[in-house]
Amino acid sequence: MAAAITTAEFLSHKKLGLVRLAAQTPVMGDMKKELVAKGYDVTLVYLNTGETDPTIASLGGKVYGAIISVPKSECLAACREAIDAGISRLWLQSGSESPEAVKYCADKGVPVIQKACVLMYAPPVGSVHKFHRGIWKVCGKLQA
Repeated sequence: MAAAITTAEFLSHKKLGLVRLAAQTPVMGDMKKELVAKGYDVTLVYLNTGETDPTIASLGGKVYGAIISVPKSECLAACREAIDAGISRLWLQSGSESPEAVKYCADKGVPVIQKACVLMYAPPVGSVHKFHRGIWKVCGKLQA
């Protein structure tokens, strides 16, 4: 069973990996840019790599944790690669988590944060993320 980790504890460390599906996959927004503006040192890597794309394995020993932001169908594969690379804390970006990935992490003793958008928690929280955070707080869904 994995130890628990709070959102504040995960985000108190500034060196993080960000795992995307592939360099060619279009994404909405720029999570890396927003996190860097908040003072984080973010290394972007990919699950499906081309010849010159940075890999999840390249993060080993260089980051405190990794944010997994891939389709649910690829979450387990991303978690496996991250854990194999020695990354011991994972944030499964809201919408990315799968029951199989969460169970795999728990079985390996790796704490995960799930069902939460990292941009709603990384201070300072602004724009639409601040509004969304407020709604979650009122509804009792905001994680510690």
